[in-house]
Amino acid sequence: MDRTDSPTTAPSVEDLASVFQVYQVRRDGDRLLYVGRPRVQPDAVERRLWDRFRESGYEISLEREYDTDTPMPTHGWVLVARPHSVGIDGIPWTNILLALLTIGSTLLVGAVQWYHVDLGANPLGIFRAWPFVAAVLGVLAVHELGHYVASRYHGVDASLPYFIPFPTLIGTMGAVIRMKGRIPDRKALFDIGASGPLAGLVATVVVSAIGLQLDPVVTQEAIAAGSDAPVVRFHNPLLLELIAAATGTLETLRSGTIHPVVFGGWVGMFITFLNLLPVGQLDGGHIVRALYGERQETIAAAVPAALFGLAGYLYFLQDVTNAVGIWVMWGLLATGLAYAGPATPIRDSPLDSKRTLLGVFTFVLGILCFTPVPFELVT
Repeated sequence: MDRTDSPTTAPSVEDLASVFQVYQVRRDGDRLLYVGRPRVQPDAVERRLWDRFRESGYEISLEREYDTDTPMPTHGWVLVARPHSVGIDGIPWTNILLALLTIGSTLLVGAVQWYHVDLGANPLGIFRAWPFVAAVLGVLAVHELGHYVASRYHGVDASLPYFIPFPTLIGTMGAVIRMKGRIPDRKALFDIGASGPLAGLVATVVVSAIGLQLDPVVTQEAIAAGSDAPVVRFHNPLLLELIAAATGTLETLRSGTIHPVVFGGWVGMFITFLNLLPVGQLDGGHIVRALYGERQETIAAAVPAALFGLAGYLYFLQDVTNAVGIWVMWGLLATGLAYAGPATPIRDSPLDSKRTLLGVFTFVLGILCFTPVPFELVT
């Protein structure tokens, strides 16, 4: 065995001997490379050694080939140990810049589409849309921070949210966090997957309830009553109707003349439903993988068919065309996500009954956020 660069703080070769026979130990930057062969089934190596390496501050992955400039065999197995850290390294300038750009794009869309400000005559009128921005971006931020907090709790390295500026109907394409660490077990996978939708729905309910109490403003739907120009009409999911009924504002909601803050709640519900699709590495895919293990792939395979079927039902039986493109697009996206597969935890032991019930409850909430025709063009 060539011990040209033996680890100091990482587990020694002797610590691995019962699970992984080491021929060489080398470094590639801050990574340690244990070259050798498994003495147990390959899928059991990471599971058996995970805790030992994590105690020493490393995450591991077993790879059949490893691409590196370090001279080493091109065959055999490599156990790669990477330093484990969940902290934020320096000031996250990219996150800050994207957040500022997204605030700008959401202000622009809010002022023009929802507050109907003539920015040519009154450029500073763009700031009238700040409640709309706070509602939309607040819901998105709480959703993603739910994932981030759960990731930190379980010691999984994750980035802060990246907002995506884009002048869509809501002024953004949403927000994401980047998972940079491995998922240790199903419990962590479930908590990370469910925390975003549940936290986001709490913010959604609060935003919706507040918005329904605010004085209505002229919205797109109200303008459509006196104009031949096409505008977008948003249909209300059941959860929004329930919130309005509970706050005594159901008639206001159905009138079409509402405060733009209510739309922030609508956005939260729509995003929650899409994220809870049980496919790939969407939140729903994480939850179902944690609940049902490898059977998640069977469930995920049915999702594209269901979305294409919904599109066909609306087009051929309901003569609805506006929403067909949405579900066809998501059917194609779900196909790709299902092909890519779900996140795989290191340890694959079943969940406890409490998390199982919470998972079912989360999907029930997701169904309440669904509407077959989210929005349509009307004149």
